[in-house]
Parts: sequence; C-alpha cells; structure tokens
Amino acid sequence: MPPVETQPIPPTTPKKTFRILYADDMAELRRLMELSLARDGHRVATVPDGRPALELIRADPNAFDIVITDHHMVDLNGLELVGRLREVGFPGKIIVFSSELSPRIGDAYRDLKVDAVLFKPVMPGVLRHLLQEL
Repeated sequence: MPPVETQPIPPTTPKKTFRILYADDMAELRRLMELSLARDGHRVATVPDGRPALELIRADPNAFDIVITDHHMVDLNGLELVGRLREVGFPGKIIVFSSELSPRIGDAYRDLKVDAVLFKPVMPGVLRHLLQEL
C-alpha cells in the first residue's frame, strides 16, 4: 500500500487575535495549545499549574485577554485559580478545560461566571469558534 500524503492544515485568519495564558499540568497539551493558538496569530504563554498563572495575573492583570485553565492540576486547580482571578479583578475572559466535572464543581464554575467550560479532548475548530465568539 503506498504511503498516504497529508497536506499541512493551513492556519485560519481569526477576526481578532488575543493574548492567551494557558495553564495545564500536562506538558504535551501545553505545547499543542501553544502551537495551535500561535498558528492562528494569538500570543500564547503557558504554565504548568494555577499558581504561576495567578502570579502572572497578579503582576499585571491586563497582560492577558483570556485565561484558559485545566481543572485538574496539582498545586492550584482550575476552580481555585478562577476564584483567585475573580478576587484580584482579572478583567479578561476565562475558559475551563476538563476531562470531567461533577455537577457541584460545574455549578461552582458557573457561580464564578466563567465564560465557557469545554470538555477534553477539545478540538481546535471548537476552540477557534469559541475564541471568535468571545
């Protein structure tokens, strides 16, 4: 059987580009998100946990337009991060990624007024669409 040729996926041209901070404890997902989002023209910073994300926002609350966070992280999980972002007055949008959430945790995110909760695996097209809707 001859090898299958694949064509590279061209980047999309978003209506607007964003400064995005992505917190996830999985290095592979951070790299994938960084490449995918940067390909669309967004400026992306990644961190391995909620604590360094919070430190970056505390240092400059206006440095990022959007924070995307995983829910399950070791030191400071997504819910704790979102709560603290609200306490420090982060003015941007917040998106949560999770492989699963209990109804109680989902309600807690809604109470904190996150802009979206997406369940892993998150397909790039879904994220692109959401970013443009924000």
